Amino acid sequence: MAIEVRIPTILRTYTGGEKAVTGDGDTLAGLIENLEAAHPGLADRLLENGDLRRFVNVYINDEDVRFIGGLEAPLSDGDQVVVLPAVAGGS
Repeated sequence: MAIEVRIPTILRTYTGGEKAVTGDGDTLAGLIENLEAAHPGLADRLLENGDLRRFVNVYINDEDVRFIGGLEAPLSDGDQVVVLPAVAGGS
């Protein structure tokens, strides 16, 4: 099973500068575990206390995972996962 994961600029130090990587997993949790094996340190930036970090948004095929099962959201071959850190600021 091949799942494309789009990596934001701030996390590309964990992927050797790659904008996108492929991973495997039946659920988002399984995918993150698989990505951690290939790109150590990435899971720590995505997870906190066993759940997604508050300021990290993850989408599976343009659907926010918080509304489709969170870490237990199912994945299929060919899905695209996008990781977007929430950004705030300005004046």
